[in-house]
Amino acid sequence: MKRRTLLAALPFAAVPFATVARAQTRPGVVASFSILADMVKEIAGDAVAITMFVGPNGDAHEFNPKPSDLRMLSAADILVRNGLGFEPWLDRMKRSSGFKGADIVAAEKVQPRTMREEDEGHGHDHGHSHGAGRTVRDPHAWQNPRNGVLYARAIADGLAKADRANAATYQRRGADYITRIEEADAWIEAQFAAIPAAKRRIITSHDAFGYYGARYGIEFHAAQGISTESEPSAQAIAELARQIRSEGIRAIFVENMTNPAISQTLAREAGAVIGGEVYSDALSEADGPAATYLTMLRHNTTLFVRALKAAE
Repeated sequence: MKRRTLLAALPFAAVPFATVARAQTRPGVVASFSILADMVKEIAGDAVAITMFVGPNGDAHEFNPKPSDLRMLSAADILVRNGLGFEPWLDRMKRSSGFKGADIVAAEKVQPRTMREEDEGHGHDHGHSHGAGRTVRDPHAWQNPRNGVLYARAIADGLAKADRANAATYQRRGADYITRIEEADAWIEAQFAAIPAAKRRIITSHDAFGYYGARYGIEFHAAQGISTESEPSAQAIAELARQIRSEGIRAIFVENMTNPAISQTLAREAGAVIGGEVYSDALSEADGPAATYLTMLRHNTTLFVRALKAAE
């Protein structure tokens, strides 16, 4: 898998970062990745012009900013980012682009999960790969819809503060969106209610579902860690395959923005099947099954529940 190249390799000095004339009268909002862009769209509607750095099916862990991305940030009025270390490339982009707008951190009020990195090349629900001995924050907080509510509040409040002329619109649409997130949360909880807790074990490509698992009582394991940059070793795959066989786990899920070969190898080694494609760090294209945050939650849940019930 390709690793993200160093930001230092970009020709920052060659990019003009003078104030860019804005063609639109609406505030320009740039979101760091597709899930946040969708949340902004739900809350702001047509009141803002939305762009994003990492689009549908893109991998923010391996994002390699281009000069055009820096120009886009320079021209923006508002930046919406996840936080929790998910976008380590953003601070340098801000400095290099001369961005002076509002900076909204969606996960600002989230209580982060902390994870201990234990070994090289094997990620699971309480530790993962790249660098033994460090305690890290899990940035995938949006996978718990209750955190999704916190994201929506942070975005609505941040937009209202940055664009007071449309503040009432952001707050009204934000409140409606929160209601729909809460409805999705209740629906997901009901789907797992009939599955015994001891049977709630799921394998995914990389360690992105810890918050989801903590919310709904599911034990997730993964061949990769929090970041998709780390490749699991053959030994790590063999160990996880043995665990899958011993625990009777039947399905392994591929994520849309990860290398499917890892999951395919693991399924072959464990005698399991690929349970379908789920969405963790990126939405699908508009005509796909997870084009929005809410449809992503429902799509993933449907596949997870189907696999768990088949294993009973």
